[in-house]
Amino acid sequence: MPERISPTRMELRATRWQIGLAIQGRDLLKEKRNVLMKEFMKVAEDVMGRSDELERSAASARRALALAEALEGEEAVRSASFAARGEATIDMEGSDVMGVRVARVERKSLSRSLLERGYSLLGTSAKIDEVARRFEDELNLVVEVAASEARLRRLAEEIQRTSRRVNALENITLPRLEARRDYIEMVLEEREREDLFRLKRVKKRLREREQERA
Repeated sequence: MPERISPTRMELRATRWQIGLAIQGRDLLKEKRNVLMKEFMKVAEDVMGRSDELERSAASARRALALAEALEGEEAVRSASFAARGEATIDMEGSDVMGVRVARVERKSLSRSLLERGYSLLGTSAKIDEVARRFEDELNLVVEVAASEARLRRLAEEIQRTSRRVNALENITLPRLEARRDYIEMVLEEREREDLFRLKRVKKRLREREQERA
């Protein structure tokens, strides 16, 4: 159904107030989107840098594994891996970016000491210890990259949501309100012209009557 508009001065004031409110909301959303974009670019740069670091760490860990298997034998390396024990504990915390809650992983090393790894120190060599250390370094980076990627997705979703709201205000809400304002102003101006024309006619008739009486 077409919108029913009451072309009154009260309605005109209300419409102008709504336009001002919509403009203010649009500007605030644009500011929010700009801040989110800056944070997005910063996190994206961090993700790319850590992804490269992760690739290097993974390659280093696999080279250490291949060297240990060549020098100590696959069976010794496999036995140490089966004997290794431990669990990775990840602490998550929330942070706020322009009212958007995003997860952040608390930086905490997952590396273990020689005694914490669980395998026998007498039955293994430094090469196997090096393999364990390299893979623990890789695990640290995996957790950090995964957390940054999750943060990146959350920011991207909020940027898209904010952009949709900005577009709705600019392309739907504001044009509709401005069209309503223009229509009311046109009707009121037309009424003023009609009232002025009638007033002139009345004055003219009054002058004519006064002239006839004279």
